[in-house]
Formats: sequence, C-alpha cells, structure tokens
Amino acid sequence: MSESAPSLFAGLAGDAQVSFEFFPPKTEKMELALWETMKTLEPLGPRFVSVTYGAGGSTRERTHATVARIVKETHAPAAAHLTCVDASREEIDEVARAYWDAGVRHIVALRGDPSVPGARFEPHPQGYGGAADLVAGLKAIAPFEISVACYPETHPDAQSADADLDNLKRKLDAGASRGITQFFFEPETFFRFRDRVAAAGINAELTPGIMPVTNFAAIQRMAALCGTHVPSWLAHLFEGLDERPASRQLVAATVSADLCRRLYAGGVRHFHFYTLNRAELSYAICHLLGLRPKENSQ
Repeated sequence: MSESAPSLFAGLAGDAQVSFEFFPPKTEKMELALWETMKTLEPLGPRFVSVTYGAGGSTRERTHATVARIVKETHAPAAAHLTCVDASREEIDEVARAYWDAGVRHIVALRGDPSVPGARFEPHPQGYGGAADLVAGLKAIAPFEISVACYPETHPDAQSADADLDNLKRKLDAGASRGITQFFFEPETFFRFRDRVAAAGINAELTPGIMPVTNFAAIQRMAALCGTHVPSWLAHLFEGLDERPASRQLVAATVSADLCRRLYAGGVRHFHFYTLNRAELSYAICHLLGLRPKENSQ
C-alpha cells in the first residue's frame, strides 16, 4: 500500500495574517451578537477589524459608536469605513477628525454606493469626487493608514478593466497602503487579477476579501450588485440545503477553507474576512490556516 499524501492543511506555519469586517448593529440583540463575535475573533490577533458605513452615510453614528468601542475595549486595531456619498468635504473631514480624536488610525476609504439602490453615483456638489480624492483629503487631515477597495472582476461602473486598474493606481498614489478585494469564489480569479496589477506597475499589498457563504440566496443578490461571478458548481453545492442550516454551515466552511488554502499555496499571506457579524465560519477557516489564539490578546 502506498503512503498517503499529507492533508492539504497539515503542517501550515501559522504565518497567515487576517483582518475581519463587521457592520454596525441596528438593535440591542444585534449588538450583543457583534460583541460575542468580536470576543471570539480577537484572540486570533487580527491586523485590524473594520466597521462598514451604510449607503449615503446612513449608519454614521452607529459606525462611529462601534469603532470607538472597539478602540476603548479591545486590543484589535480598529478601521472605520468612510464614503463620499451624500456628504460635503467639510462633513466628511469632520467625521475623519472625530475618528482621529477617538484613537482610530486606519480608514477604509471608499467611493460608496448611492443611497438609492441601482442609482448611478453622483458626487456631492461640495463633496469628494471619488475614493482617490477622499484618500488625498484624509492624508491632508492626519497620517491615517488607508485601505481601499479593488475589484478582481472589475467594478460594475468602470468603463473597462484597464480603467478600473487606473482608478486603483490613483487611490494608491494618493496615499493608500493596500487594496482589499471584493469577494470572489475561485482562486484563479485573484491570481489573474494579481498578475494584471503587477503588469500595470502596481506593487502595493493586495488582500483578498473572503465571504463565507452563510445564505446562498443573499450571496447571489450581493454578487449581482458588485459584478462577482457565482460559479455553477457553487450553486450545485448549496442546492437543497435551505432548510438544513448545520449542513449549510459545514459546506460553507469547506468551500471557504479550500479557497483560502489554495490562495495560501499561491503565496497569499493576508486575508480579509467579511464576517457578516458571525464568528464561527471565519474562526474555523483561520484555525485550518494554522492560526491559534494569541495569549496577549485578552
């Protein structure tokens, strides 16, 4: 009998670094769930945890309160999302200064989605024209670390894939440190994008955004909005699991872990998890990647 090959996950060095994304809770119950999630994931020693900002700044106060609490009550570096939508430069600059004063040193700077779903983005008459302008404006306020979005399958509003890359370059040239990708489902999608980015002369860090699938119908809706291809094999895997949440969770963990392991094999060491304020899937995948709780994170 021939010797069997070691497991795909055997012997990993635990050298991956991770970050987690949350959304601001709407209710007291959701707030409790978020802090339970935070408590579970913090010991993994994330590089940062980010908190999203609703369309048109609709969650501004809740985002600020959540970020401020992370700064005050945890050891995880907090990153606040900021967008250009429906606000003047003065209003956005005021929010940025309030973040700096609250101890926030990292901003995820985004153009943002219009407050009316499906509408085309129109800059505020006294606002920032887009994410590159926003990055430059933030750098003029304080020496923030800044992350920006990038799109392996091209932003739906971009005129072309090349124009999308040019926009990424403008954001990085304005002072951003890294691009965090929109979620995707096949490692080759990221590797092709990484090659195109390198060929365009961009050498900043690219962090893949990982979306563990908790609800397949919801993921399909989100993917349609942001131009992410949902492969037919993925749809087939989740078929018939609508009424089987435990099985769905196991399949989701398997799919996401396989994606992350293949990215790791391709040289990726930074991963950003869109947690949807749930801990277990992200925790399980990090565990499979070799991460273990850090003693000094409590």
